[in-house]
Amino acid sequence: MYEILSIAIAITLATSVFICIRWRNLQCTGPTPVSLVAFSAILFTSGLDVGLIMFPLVEFPIYASEQPYSFTNPLAIEFGFWGFLVWAFYFLTTFYFCVVEPRVKLFELRPIRWINNAIIIATCAFTAFLFLTYAPSYIEGISAPQQYLLVGLIILAAVFSSTEIRYVKILSLLSSALFLLLALVMLVGSGASIQAYLATLAELSGYFENLHRFVSPVSEYHGWYLFWWFAWSIMIGQFVARFVSGLKTWQLLAALLVIPSIAIALWFSVLYYYFSNDLPVTGILRGAMVILGIVFVVNSLDSLIRLYTDNLSLGASKLGFKRYIIGNWLMIMALVLLYQFTPLKIEWVGLVVIGLYGAIYLLLFRRRNQLRGDTVLVDNRSAV
Repeated sequence: MYEILSIAIAITLATSVFICIRWRNLQCTGPTPVSLVAFSAILFTSGLDVGLIMFPLVEFPIYASEQPYSFTNPLAIEFGFWGFLVWAFYFLTTFYFCVVEPRVKLFELRPIRWINNAIIIATCAFTAFLFLTYAPSYIEGISAPQQYLLVGLIILAAVFSSTEIRYVKILSLLSSALFLLLALVMLVGSGASIQAYLATLAELSGYFENLHRFVSPVSEYHGWYLFWWFAWSIMIGQFVARFVSGLKTWQLLAALLVIPSIAIALWFSVLYYYFSNDLPVTGILRGAMVILGIVFVVNSLDSLIRLYTDNLSLGASKLGFKRYIIGNWLMIMALVLLYQFTPLKIEWVGLVVIGLYGAIYLLLFRRRNQLRGDTVLVDNRSAV
C-alpha cells in the first residue's frame, strides 16, 4: 500500500514541475474569481481543519522521542506533515480544474462524477469524525453524549453555511483573521522575546534540509497523513479553482506552496515554543484553541458540502431549504458513525483517489490530440 503511495507522490510532484515549466505563463482564472486576499483565506481555511490547531501539541512529544523522526527536530517534522510540499498536490488539481477540465470535461463522465462526489462526501465526514475522536483531548471532561451532540451541531452549522457561497467566503476570512489573532495572543502570552521566537522559527530549516525525506512516508503515521492529503486533493483543487483570479501558472504554484505554509510555520513555531519550554496551554488559551478548531471544522465542511451539492445539482434552491439541511446532515452524521463503528479508514479513500488519478492520466493520454489542438495551450507553449 505504501509503495503505491510513494509512486503516486513521485508522479504527482513530477507532473506539477512539468506543468509549471511547460505552461508557466498561462493565466489561470476560475468561474468566480476573487481578490488575492480572499483567495488566500479560502485556500488556507478550505485545505485545513482542526488538526492544524490541536495536533502539534500532541504530536511534538512523539516526534521528539521516536526513532523514525530523529533526522531532524519535531517542529520541522510537524511542518513537513502539513506544509509546503504537500500543497503541490493541490496545485496540480487546481491547475487541472482551472485549465484542463473546462476543455475535456472528464469529471462530467458519469462514473468519474459519482466516484468523485463519493470521495468528497466520505472525506467530509472524516473531518467531522476526527473532531469526534479527538474532542476529549481538546475539551476536558466532555462526555460521550456531549461529543456526539457537539459534532452534530458543527455539521448542522456547516450545512447551513454551505447554502450561500457568500457565507463560505465570509467564514473563510473570519477564521483566517481569528487564526492570526490567536497566534499573536499565544506568542505574547508565552513571554518569548523576538529573538527567542525567531530562533524557534529558524528550526524550520530542518525541514528544507531534509526535503527529500518527505517525498515518501517516513513512518506509517506519515503515510496516514499522505493518504489523507490525497483524499483531499481533488476536491480542494476543484473548489479552490473556482476563485483563482488570473494568476499565471508559476504564480499559482507559488501561492499554493507559500501562502498557507507561512501561516502554518508561524503557528507551529508558537506551539513549539510552548512545547520546548514546557509551558502549559490551559484556561482561556486552550478554550480559544478549541473554539478556533471548531470554526475550522465548520469552514472545511461547508466548502466540501457546497462542492458536492453543486456537482450533483442538489443545492438548497432545488431541494428546498429544509430538505437540503436535513438530508445533508443525516448523510454526513451517518458516515461519521460508520467511521466510528466500522473498519472504514481514510487510507481506503486515499487509495480510491490515487486510482482516480490513474484513470484521469489515462484518459488525458487518450485525448492528447484534443489538448494539442487547444489554442490557449498551444499559444502559451509557443510563447514560452
